[in-house]
Amino acid sequence: MILLDYVVNLSIFSLLVSVPLILRSFINHKPLKDMPLFGGLYAGVISIILVGLSFNQQGFSYDIRYAILILVFSYLGPGAGVIAGFIALISRLAISENWLPAIVGLIVILIVFTVIHRYSGHLKTVRKTAILYGAYCAIYTILVPIIFNVFRDNAIFHLQYILFIGLGVVVGSLLIESYERLIRIITDKKRMEKTLEESESKYRLIAENTSDLIAVMERGFTFSYLSPSHEFVLGYDVQGLIEMALNNIIHPDEKDILRDNLQRIFEDNEGMAMEFRLKHREGHWIEFESRCMPVEGKKGVIEHVVMISRDISERKKAEEFLLQSEKLSIVGELAAGVAHEIRNPLTTIKGFLQLYRSDNRQINELLLSELERIENITTEMLSLGKPQAIQMNTADLKDILENTVELLTPQANMNGIQFILVLAEGDFLISCEKNQIKQVFLNILKNAMEAMDKGGDIEISLKNNKDGECMVSFQDQGCGIPEEFLPRLGEPFYTLKEKGTGLGLMICHKIIKQHHGSIIYKSKIGEGTLIEITLPLLRKKTIK
Repeated sequence: MILLDYVVNLSIFSLLVSVPLILRSFINHKPLKDMPLFGGLYAGVISIILVGLSFNQQGFSYDIRYAILILVFSYLGPGAGVIAGFIALISRLAISENWLPAIVGLIVILIVFTVIHRYSGHLKTVRKTAILYGAYCAIYTILVPIIFNVFRDNAIFHLQYILFIGLGVVVGSLLIESYERLIRIITDKKRMEKTLEESESKYRLIAENTSDLIAVMERGFTFSYLSPSHEFVLGYDVQGLIEMALNNIIHPDEKDILRDNLQRIFEDNEGMAMEFRLKHREGHWIEFESRCMPVEGKKGVIEHVVMISRDISERKKAEEFLLQSEKLSIVGELAAGVAHEIRNPLTTIKGFLQLYRSDNRQINELLLSELERIENITTEMLSLGKPQAIQMNTADLKDILENTVELLTPQANMNGIQFILVLAEGDFLISCEKNQIKQVFLNILKNAMEAMDKGGDIEISLKNNKDGECMVSFQDQGCGIPEEFLPRLGEPFYTLKEKGTGLGLMICHKIIKQHHGSIIYKSKIGEGTLIEITLPLLRKKTIK
């Protein structure tokens, strides 16, 4: 019968301990120590129920309420323990006539438990529970069978009761510790998920808003991740680019080099910087500088390569422009030196020819004409070496074109070439140094005539390009220029003519730039060349 009472008490005790733990899991996960008042009251309610389930032995009532008291002191502290203890005492006195052992026993237990709790605060809860249980066993042994002489000769009964209380403490501790451990696991998991989510959000924010291309490449040279910036820079859909083979977008001249470098990264586990060109969706090539870093997987094997690439097209243009500027500076210094050295002896020769002009007038005139031509060339070379002060005046571009064509028409007719002028109506007034603009037109037309060995037409048109600008275009029917050579036209000493120097077009570029204009070349082999010059027009209100 006593065993059945033990089982019933222990089952009810376990259920009552589990209920608040389960309910709290649906509300919040705050530690139990933050609720001593409510915990003490609930423990008192459990004590009342356990007292109601107590069993009698020769006039004495026994129950498992001290198990809950030990757990409350251990997990919630003396405040909750005192509340639970007094509620349990009141309920105990209500059903039992033996008040003295109950009152004395509770007071001694509360005092001892409070002292133990004070000096065991640094210990883990499980160890503190074991100490409190040990103290309870000692107090019970001293008070009940010895001092109050209750069943002093029945040691088995007392041992059963102490073990019964101990079993309740163990079951309760297991339930509470299991719950708290589960809550810690859940809390840690949520914290890790939140941290991971925040970290992922930050990295996603960086990856989705940077202009750099971030890619993750697998060992099979396929992409497992491409940042959204690929779509902005290259024009391809990211998913489509992942499915696309690397060979489809890499420049043919750099396929093998890039593949070899990536293979070396996978094998040697060393980062590498490289430059390559990728094809835009519209067909043009973009230059990139990429930093590739290997990423180790399991067992130290390189499984991925992270590639961070940056568009360096503008940087390349700046470097090329800087190189071009250095070339121009060197050419200018060279031209100035050569012009200076040539000019001195030319002056002497010209002077003596003028003195002897009367002896052979025809020969002397021819020599003087050629010397003046050489002098003009040296003057042009000298203009490269130092900027010359030019005086801007208002001129009509129509007049300059017509004058230039009239000057070259006799030579054109001799070569079977005809000029076709297509001039839009109205005035085309510009601020310019008239002779320099005329020099540009002469140079361009002479080059066009030299490219037309079999004769033909040269169409010269003048029209309004857009607000505030006009366009002069020269279309010949010559042999044409390969498309890959067009970007280099205007560089010093770069020419397609056998005896050319490349200085003529370079001077044209310099003059057009001084006049705040631009010059563009379009050509195809066998179809001739089109040169378009854009110059700013004077606004009517600025014309005096």
